[in-house]
Amino acid sequence: MFADNAKIIIKSGKGGDGHVSFRREKYVPNGGPDGGDGGHGGDLIFEVDEGLNTLTDFRHKRKYAAGNGEEGGKRNCHGKNGVDMIVKVPPGTIIRDAATDKVIADMSGENTRQVVLRGGRGGLGNQNFATATMQVPKYAQPGKPGIELEVHLELKVIADVGLVGFPNVGKSTLLSRVSNARPKIANYHFTTLNPNLGVVDLEGAGGFVIADIPGLIEGASEGVGLGHAFLRHIERTKVMIHMVDAASVEGRDPIADIYAINKELESYNPELLMKPQVIAANKIDAIYDEAESAIPRLKEEFEKKGIQVYPISAVSGKGLKELLYHVQELLSLTDNAPVIYEQEFFPEMAAFREEPYTVEYKEEDHVYVVEGPKIEKMLGYTNIDSEKGFLFFQKFLREQGILEELERQGISEGDTVRMYGLEFDYYK
Repeated sequence: MFADNAKIIIKSGKGGDGHVSFRREKYVPNGGPDGGDGGHGGDLIFEVDEGLNTLTDFRHKRKYAAGNGEEGGKRNCHGKNGVDMIVKVPPGTIIRDAATDKVIADMSGENTRQVVLRGGRGGLGNQNFATATMQVPKYAQPGKPGIELEVHLELKVIADVGLVGFPNVGKSTLLSRVSNARPKIANYHFTTLNPNLGVVDLEGAGGFVIADIPGLIEGASEGVGLGHAFLRHIERTKVMIHMVDAASVEGRDPIADIYAINKELESYNPELLMKPQVIAANKIDAIYDEAESAIPRLKEEFEKKGIQVYPISAVSGKGLKELLYHVQELLSLTDNAPVIYEQEFFPEMAAFREEPYTVEYKEEDHVYVVEGPKIEKMLGYTNIDSEKGFLFFQKFLREQGILEELERQGISEGDTVRMYGLEFDYYK
């Protein structure tokens, strides 16, 4: 069975604790502190593997955890960093937070590797806490904890053209005829249980990727049959080919079939009907009485709506060239940018969303001091020195209401804000 969604638990590594120790040498009986820092926890990383095309492996293993950082050692020895956990997924995989269903990452296009959960920062050894008044610090900082999260993996195939239609109308035959795909073909319903992708090469024009979306049935948008599992794969496509049985071999009305499928598409996601469509009226080689042909009715019904009808035979190849060049023309009029879902959920923020914080103005130092577990944790997860990290930290301060609280207390541009040793000037 094709697997295109799975739920797994992921966890980044805990930072190693800082170490408490003191120099003890032959001629230095009371040496200073020399406890080393703990190692950083390993990151949880998702990486695209072009050789994968299903999420089946995640049905057998559900928990993925990075390694913890090691504790610091004596003589200023830094603990070893935790081993990163790299999770391989097929291209087109969307990673969502299971609780909110918000997108964490879309492994599509150029995004082939993404750190989803950062490991906890290693704790500082006691050598970092020595001062003129405290020369024998017996305290070391514990490592920051890792983040654990349940995520929903969802695979949406990446194709330019989606081939849709009721079961047994000839989609797999068409795909095998026009592309390099070799789908399983048989004369019974639901032969295709996973999307088949093929590359179509056209002489004198650019090629495109076509996906045979498995047979839809009425009620698919409500989850009937394998509806949701199939409909999600249409979302990334730019053009849709409606394939119908123009010979009505099974007694179906092709016009009614097109309206039924469009209704399912609209119920699932109304934006799908905004994509350009074309109708492939298949099995013309099985039409023996022109008076009973559905093609004139199809043309009369849909061409006035701007949807072209192409009579074809997937078996003999008749009419395929005209159909494919029209599809290429439709593609040339669409946006070439791939459909990629933007990040909506940031695990670092969710890890400490409810923890309190304080904002206090120290008049003697003319500085606003912001403290709290959530601030300290965020500083432990974020590289403030990088532009991207600082912008991310600013977004965190805004979404947590900290910037609003600073403004409520009367902060002005140029005033100093201090957070656990980090100082910066406030500007809107």
